[in-house]
Amino acid sequence: QVQLVESGGGLVQAGGSLRLSCTASKNIFSIYVINWYRQAPGKQRELVVGIGSGGRINYADSVNGRFTISRDNAKNTVYLQMDSLKPEDTAVYYCNLLDAWGQGTQVTVSS
Repeated sequence: QVQLVESGGGLVQAGGSLRLSCTASKNIFSIYVINWYRQAPGKQRELVVGIGSGGRINYADSVNGRFTISRDNAKNTVYLQMDSLKPEDTAVYYCNLLDAWGQGTQVTVSS
């Protein structure tokens, strides 16, 4: 069983950047890829980045070209680099691996 811990959220002005981190209790990223979700108040949870067909990393259209996922296997950590942030990106961001979920980290983008 894997535990996930997120960090890196905060308040940023529109056009700014944040880098979210998701650290796993076990070294599993050589086998699996972490998925990132987000959920804004009153809205359903949305897949931001995940594994597509054929094992390709698939970005949601709303973040494609602005967000980038990467990993550091030695640190058991996956990063989500978020650039050119918009107020619409405001949400709680969660990392996910199979049935394991992080606690969520709040991202707030001011206009």
